[in-house]
Amino acid sequence: MAQLHVLVIYVPGAHTSAVLAAIGDAGAGRIGNYSHCSFTSRGTGRFTPQDGAAPFLGQVGNAEEVDEDRIECVVKEHLLDGVVRALRSAHPYEDPAFMSWPVESWR
Repeated sequence: MAQLHVLVIYVPGAHTSAVLAAIGDAGAGRIGNYSHCSFTSRGTGRFTPQDGAAPFLGQVGNAEEVDEDRIECVVKEHLLDGVVRALRSAHPYEDPAFMSWPVESWR
């Protein structure tokens, strides 16, 4: 069985559907005979753009709060690089916040 990773992405709500489609089309969220499986929850993202940043929202030096969605899904390890490329392509931020880690499969 392929090693699975959990992938967590934070994205402004208006861009959630585009990111979900991009990562799903790249192979994220495949569980058994299902594709595009994910879980989404709402929250508040916070950041302060520093010198040299080109923020999608806000201005350099000013703290910002944004309504964001947290997307969680699984990704087979051999697909992870392509899924990350897809999320970067669909995400509006120049440096999207995301993380992944391996998980145990209980099959």
